[in-house]
Amino acid sequence: MIRYPRRTLLRAGAAFVGASALGFPAIVRAQAEKIRIGHLTPLTGFLGVIGSYAQLGVKLAAEEINASGGILGRPIDLLSEDSINPATAATKAQRMLEQDGAVVLLGEISSASSLTIMQVAERNKKVFFSTGARSDALRGKNCNKYSFHCDIPNTVMVNAVGTALSQKGMVKGKKFFTLTADYIFGHDLLKAAKTFFGAHEANLIGDELIATDVTDFSPYLLKVRQAKPDVVCCNLAGNQVTNLVKQYAEFGFPYPLVGFNLNTGDAWAAGAGNLSGTWPTVWYHTLNNPTSQAFVAAFTKKYGKPPENHAWIDYVTLKLLAEAINTTKSTDSGELIAYFEKQVQFDIGKARKAYFRAWDHQLVQEAYPFTVKPKDQMKDQWDMLVLGEAVPAANDPLETIYPTKEQNPCEMKA
Repeated sequence: MIRYPRRTLLRAGAAFVGASALGFPAIVRAQAEKIRIGHLTPLTGFLGVIGSYAQLGVKLAAEEINASGGILGRPIDLLSEDSINPATAATKAQRMLEQDGAVVLLGEISSASSLTIMQVAERNKKVFFSTGARSDALRGKNCNKYSFHCDIPNTVMVNAVGTALSQKGMVKGKKFFTLTADYIFGHDLLKAAKTFFGAHEANLIGDELIATDVTDFSPYLLKVRQAKPDVVCCNLAGNQVTNLVKQYAEFGFPYPLVGFNLNTGDAWAAGAGNLSGTWPTVWYHTLNNPTSQAFVAAFTKKYGKPPENHAWIDYVTLKLLAEAINTTKSTDSGELIAYFEKQVQFDIGKARKAYFRAWDHQLVQEAYPFTVKPKDQMKDQWDMLVLGEAVPAANDPLETIYPTKEQNPCEMKA
């Protein structure tokens, strides 16, 4: 046993007391001065590619906000992590709120993971912005007053593409075969598609539910060949879309392939010459808007590539959240909810401003159908898509493409 002189012990004790009185509270104060925001997004698995773009986008927004003075004069401390799966997403969300001191949560692409984070947010009475999950059910039967939904829902994607297809005479009286992701998002998307087909006199002659870990689509494509549809519709998600598109091109089918869901990162990964048809998007980096192009320039300068739509939506979500906190001068959940429920309009880099609907917390905004450029017209690997006209048309109310109160069973508890 080592013995120390009494004088040494006294000096050490005094030093410890001083550190306790001065150093530790100073550290706590320094941490308290920051506004902590929890961000979750899939960085692995079938959604990992587009999740990585979301993380880059939100980090750029945090850096820009901090460079301009932060929120309420305080810097953002962004906690951004891989959500991995629904159970892990819920665990990490709880830890961010309970232990890390996050005042708000945002992010996610998987509808299944977003649902579990919504439940954590409600239990903890903290606001959560679901930035990339598209299931109608999240803002429908599963809605809660602490959750806000930033991406376009499945019904809007179906309406955007369906409208474009109808204008080309590709819906009424046509036979459709759908390939659908076997989880909450895919089931929900198929339901929206069936509603559209029924309302526009189209015939769904076949559907295949496909597990999210499937990479070989040949068994399903053989069923497509046997069915001989007029149109094949992709209701898959993430890198499964990329794999399907490549394999579909190899089969050389005469039936056009369209889709009710596609993220531009997955389109780029499909490679020039493989993707064709009409698809929906919430945003694309060629959109001719000053706010949008300023973001594209900043993102491209920092990361050496243009932003994907999830980079954009996580970026604008953090920006509008910062605007809301600065306006209300509060991070209190109740005050933020009341502010957004006033349907305040935000510039999100589109021709028309967006707002959150008070009764289901959906961010109401324009959407776009797009088609694919011929390979010989592409300037680079990202110059692949051609945006169609914004949906709805400029003279129509934004909400015409969104589920109505009669169609959406959202009932928020007080």
